[in-house]
Amino acid sequence: MAYETLLKQAEAIHDQVIAWRRYLHQYPEVSFAEKKTSHYIEMALKSIPNLVVTRPTPTSVMARLIGKQPGKTLAIRADIDALPIQEENDFPFVSQNAGAMHACGHDGHTAMLLGAASVLATYQDSLEGEIRFLFQHAEELPPGGAEEMIEAGVMDGVDWVIGAHLQSPVETGKVGVITGPMLTSPDTFTITLHGKGGHAAEPHRTVDTIAIGALVVTGLQHMVSRVFNPVDPLVVSVTKFIGGHTHNVIPGSVELSGTVRCMNSELRRQVPDRMKQIVEGIAQSYDATAEMKYMFGYRPVINHEEVTRIVEETAVELFGEKAVYRITPSMAADDFSAFQNKAAGTYFNIGAGNQAQGIVHPHHHPKFTIDEASLTIGVKMFVVTAAKMLGLKG
Repeated sequence: MAYETLLKQAEAIHDQVIAWRRYLHQYPEVSFAEKKTSHYIEMALKSIPNLVVTRPTPTSVMARLIGKQPGKTLAIRADIDALPIQEENDFPFVSQNAGAMHACGHDGHTAMLLGAASVLATYQDSLEGEIRFLFQHAEELPPGGAEEMIEAGVMDGVDWVIGAHLQSPVETGKVGVITGPMLTSPDTFTITLHGKGGHAAEPHRTVDTIAIGALVVTGLQHMVSRVFNPVDPLVVSVTKFIGGHTHNVIPGSVELSGTVRCMNSELRRQVPDRMKQIVEGIAQSYDATAEMKYMFGYRPVINHEEVTRIVEETAVELFGEKAVYRITPSMAADDFSAFQNKAAGTYFNIGAGNQAQGIVHPHHHPKFTIDEASLTIGVKMFVVTAAKMLGLKG
């Protein structure tokens, strides 16, 4: 089989990759607070020969493997932050940091990329070009860490970028790919309605912001189904409605907030103005006033056709056609899109579920975990894809 030596090297460090993952799982840190995490990653990378290790931001790490011959530059990204969740697992390496947990697999992403760096670093003499290993902070919390790293120059001169996400709903052994739109833009909004409070027994003497807020929620849902083309995926979810303090008082103001998700850039630009029009129109109809703040989040993740083809070919070659599945576009989001805005790239999935072992809980669940056999699959995907793109023989 092609790349036999690379694959044997990936298998040989399986135990080390698991050890990295378990340490990171035991000591999780949330977005923008990954101080010990980034230090641990830095020390692990500095123990690997031939890597140039830097700290682009206070809580991120980059390692560069610069080949002896000129060529293209490939970046491989892993996110390193945890979530503000109290873990409910009972295995020996459960989180020791109260209220923080690796509930989305980022500990595994980091361990896989450390493993890939360890293997690929042995090929510096035959490498044409450069590989950058990007350990990104704060994927889970907008504005995200990707833009900060880019501003620090980590993508300067990069031609391609790849990344992978472990997926507990998918059985270990599967690799998911998709060309084009994969994940959405996670924009957020806050709406404040001002009316006139009063006694709940005399609503006609008030400007009832609770009732008006309910109409706003309904109006925003009609926007999705009756204003914009239903063929274009769009989600508007009001997730918070705050107003009132007791049963017999109509409040003078309420606050609503939520998220907007879409994959079409033109549609994304149109949504805020139309939302504002609907919200203000409803408010004015009932003698209320409205304020709306709209915050743009990450861009949609849109995978490059050629880079995706190489990743898919790698997965088929390594694991067979039956192991490769087509990802269904999701209304979730990831700031990997920031890297794609700078270079042709693709984001793919690696199955990490195992029903027989009880590894079935979804992401962001307090009992989430991964099948650690998936980690070696990730390392193999990274090293062989890199070898294909940069002409390495192994």
